Amino acid sequence: MLERESWQASADAHAARVDAFVAPHLARRSESVKHPVHDFLFTYYSQRPAQLRRWHPGYGVALADAPEYAQLKGYGVSAGSTAVDAAYVASQQPLLLALSRLLRATAGRSANFGCFGMHEWAMVYRLSEDETRHADWPLRLGPAGTDEVVESHRIACSHFDAYRFFTPAAAPLNTLSPTSADRVELEQPACLHAGMDLYKHAFRLTPMISSDLVADCFELARDIRELDMRAAPYDLADLGYSPVRVETAAGKAEYAEAQRVFASRGEPLRARLIEECARLLLV
Repeated sequence: MLERESWQASADAHAARVDAFVAPHLARRSESVKHPVHDFLFTYYSQRPAQLRRWHPGYGVALADAPEYAQLKGYGVSAGSTAVDAAYVASQQPLLLALSRLLRATAGRSANFGCFGMHEWAMVYRLSEDETRHADWPLRLGPAGTDEVVESHRIACSHFDAYRFFTPAAAPLNTLSPTSADRVELEQPACLHAGMDLYKHAFRLTPMISSDLVADCFELARDIRELDMRAAPYDLADLGYSPVRVETAAGKAEYAEAQRVFASRGEPLRARLIEECARLLLV
């Protein structure tokens, strides 16, 4: 049981923590300004800024004097306190089982550091600059130079949610054909998108897990996204991002080393999510 003074302090601290990223996004949105790096976590993933800002203690912690939580999905009121309801947790068993299976499989698989971020290049292969997803930003090597990089590299993307955005001409060049049904068989811990998806898995477990874990996963995803776009074919120098030139040997080495760092950061977060799924499956 947390008294209001205690849980309110935690809620305020959580909002302040994520506001460093949320507030600039909302300001840009109000001015219809797009950011190809920082908007991604709010436009690609389904969790809205207001949902990210709202703190949750997780299952097993009751809040005193918390009428604002009583109306939220998953909560119940008992003996004057508000907490995530056991019946709600039990109703989420299919999600918990599916996430646990995926997270355990990914954690148990060897990391692959040989993709070199070619997924972003395959997403613009044989497109003109005004046809790309981030048409406001030029291709660093131009369309012809970008196509040459794709054609001269082994494309080995194992993540369905990246592969599905490959252009029709690029899709057959991939060594794999991932689908939404074979994530458990293919996802691996060095994949940047698998690392960013830890945030998605975490917020899908809201309100059953602590928002501290969600925020930890969000911060990892935020940092991974920067590398993802620095290694992409776009020229983002005007935004202050120096490119990781993955078309060169030095750039490949830089990218693989950054992958290793992110895989190491993601490992304990993935383990914590696995532990939370196991705990909640016992409810």
